[in-house]
Amino acid sequence: MTSRKHLRHRPLLLPLVALAMAPALATVPASAEAGTARAHQAPHRADPVVVGHRGASGYRPEHTLASYRLAIRLGADYVEPDLVSTKDRVLVARHENEIGGTTDVADHPEFAGRRTTKTIDGRAVTGFFTEDFTLAELKTLRAKERLPLVRPDNTRYDGRFEIPTLTEVLQLVREESRRTGRSIGVYPETKHPTYFDSIGLSLEEPLVRTLDRFGLDRKRSKVIIQSFETANLRDLDRMTAVPLAQLVDAAGAPYDLVAAGDPRTYRDLVTPRGLDTIARYADGLGAHKDLVLPRDPATGAAGAPSAVVRDAHRRGLVVHVWTVRDENQFMATNFRRGTDPNAKGDVRAEVHALLDAGVDGIFADHPDSVVDALEEWLG
Repeated sequence: MTSRKHLRHRPLLLPLVALAMAPALATVPASAEAGTARAHQAPHRADPVVVGHRGASGYRPEHTLASYRLAIRLGADYVEPDLVSTKDRVLVARHENEIGGTTDVADHPEFAGRRTTKTIDGRAVTGFFTEDFTLAELKTLRAKERLPLVRPDNTRYDGRFEIPTLTEVLQLVREESRRTGRSIGVYPETKHPTYFDSIGLSLEEPLVRTLDRFGLDRKRSKVIIQSFETANLRDLDRMTAVPLAQLVDAAGAPYDLVAAGDPRTYRDLVTPRGLDTIARYADGLGAHKDLVLPRDPATGAAGAPSAVVRDAHRRGLVVHVWTVRDENQFMATNFRRGTDPNAKGDVRAEVHALLDAGVDGIFADHPDSVVDALEEWLG
């Protein structure tokens, strides 16, 4: 296990009121006036944060309590549960509402009739969907490794772990915070909010209610809510005091904008004008790492940093990037080692390049790799 002696109680690399998640810091309640930017102070330098992406998903099947627990023990400051809804309106942690690739549902003959095709964010998807199961039914399933060819060692855990609820994740985080003596954060993502709204299973209200039940819907809670869509973050801006992060991919567009006929893309959102808009309802930017370190289209190598971090900081927004993974295939070519796509690349070089570009936090499938690189970078 990686030691974090000098990182144990380190402050976050954040604007003081934007994504200030440490208990000693405070966030600003949502503005009551539409179109008014959230209050920010200029970003100040402190230590970056490490987010366990779906837990420690490089070592355990993603979105399981075992994965979250391991991420914490490897030094992550936050764990990230992606949230979808069950038929009976319980929020559970799955990367997608289609669970054929992450559970053993196909091995349960009693659920064979649940297989169907749905249109999710404008795309036809065939499989088994959480919203067609009650929580009791989902609890009869077990998680399995989503990338068995990339991470064959993780398949040893197939069939061992349940699908956790948001409540169970928050309970785990509370217990681990007490055990370790450090404040562990939660970084939930609302998945496909437009789709879930369309079927009468809105995600935002149960999320805020659950946070409130744990005493976390307040200024000083170590919670960040994120989404790839924009409209539900605007709704959450009026519903909760916890900080919000706008996720932006390297390609495509937020589905709520697509559904509304709005031509803006994620690339448009990270222009100065787009960042001005984000700063009105959010506190941070969850950026694809290629937006920060653009790749050469000919060679695939990461080059000089873009202006995204600088421009976001000027608007009081912090920047957390996703996702750093140990395997070559997920890296720019100049960070790879050898030609095996599943071999370990030069994570240290990639993390140092992102930190040199000024990012405030990093999502990682292998949190210990980023912790080690961060400790070295901090000197």
